[in-house]
Amino acid sequence: MHDILVLGAGKIGVLISGLLAESGDYRVQLADARKGAAAEVAAGHGLDSIVPFDLDASDKDALTAHVKQHKPTAVVSGLPYFCNVAVAEVAREFGLHYFDLTEDVAVTESVRKIAEGSDKVFAPQCGLAPGFISIVANELITHFDKLKAVKLRVGALPQHPNNVLKYSLTWSTDGVINEYGNLCKAIVDGEEVDVLPLEGLEEIEIDGKAYEAFNTSGGLGSLGETFGDQVVTMNYKTIRYPGHCKQMRLLMNGLKLNHDRDTLKRILENAVPQTLQDVVIVYAAVTGWQDGELREENYVNKVYPQVVAGRLWSAIQVTTAAGICSIIDLVFSSPDDYSGFVRQEQFRLADILANRFGEYYAHGGSNLESAVLVARGETGHQRVSAGDKS
Repeated sequence: MHDILVLGAGKIGVLISGLLAESGDYRVQLADARKGAAAEVAAGHGLDSIVPFDLDASDKDALTAHVKQHKPTAVVSGLPYFCNVAVAEVAREFGLHYFDLTEDVAVTESVRKIAEGSDKVFAPQCGLAPGFISIVANELITHFDKLKAVKLRVGALPQHPNNVLKYSLTWSTDGVINEYGNLCKAIVDGEEVDVLPLEGLEEIEIDGKAYEAFNTSGGLGSLGETFGDQVVTMNYKTIRYPGHCKQMRLLMNGLKLNHDRDTLKRILENAVPQTLQDVVIVYAAVTGWQDGELREENYVNKVYPQVVAGRLWSAIQVTTAAGICSIIDLVFSSPDDYSGFVRQEQFRLADILANRFGEYYAHGGSNLESAVLVARGETGHQRVSAGDKS
């Protein structure tokens, strides 16, 4: 069994730890800065292979002491993006594999520099976007003789929006604000450029339903670097329900809250609820030449909440956790194939979908199961506090 240190027992870390531990091939050291948080998750899973720790991983000395004492073989960061550089530095110092979920461009570049010359894997951006969408795009790209355009669109949305933002906080609030507020990478006329977030607004229709999409930061991952000299245009946009972008422009630009992100975070977390009843939309379109003809291929999938180990998990929890767990699994099953800084597009889509964790991305899901379980009050508990062992 492999000993894995999972940092962060939040929305995604809770399922990462469960998937890895339930597989029988990983022992999980689950750590969180909030006292008792990791223990609540461990109690919810009820697995001896998850050992909880109260650990503030933003304290580099405390993280170093933990690694020295408990000797994990890999660290998985489910922490906010701004914590990850220090975690990667500890991983490099002690010879650990490193995986994270960051969408932040600057953090990824720092991890790349830390990984130089290492025989261990440093794989940032292992989530949904960047992450799985990059793997999908790479697969479609390999089908073409010559490329013209690559469009990537991803959204995690409430199934039943009923607030002015038409949105629910399905993952990290810091991550949402970061991708809405930072410059975005794109390829325009064959050149890499920075484009503004919340711009490039477009309408998109999937299965007869209308959505909007707009520029957000980080979702392109390293694809622009890998294929930028082969395409005319390449961009990433986030999918939302129509009207969301207008409201976020008011908050972030009109009210200048992009410059006061702590206030914006408090506003969103006090006003926008979480939900288990969401849907993740993954859309990739690649245009180019095949056999001398201009053609387009698409990957379109909707992933709904799923039951794992007898409990209901949201679609964003499932897709993000399944993505990074499948990457971890592939690295440990083929250790000679990967080392140093590893881009997401180095993994093949067929390998991900055939993996025991990646199979959660299978087509054909629906919202029926989540609707029934919510109506019956049978969604289960993702964490159990010390005072409630029921």
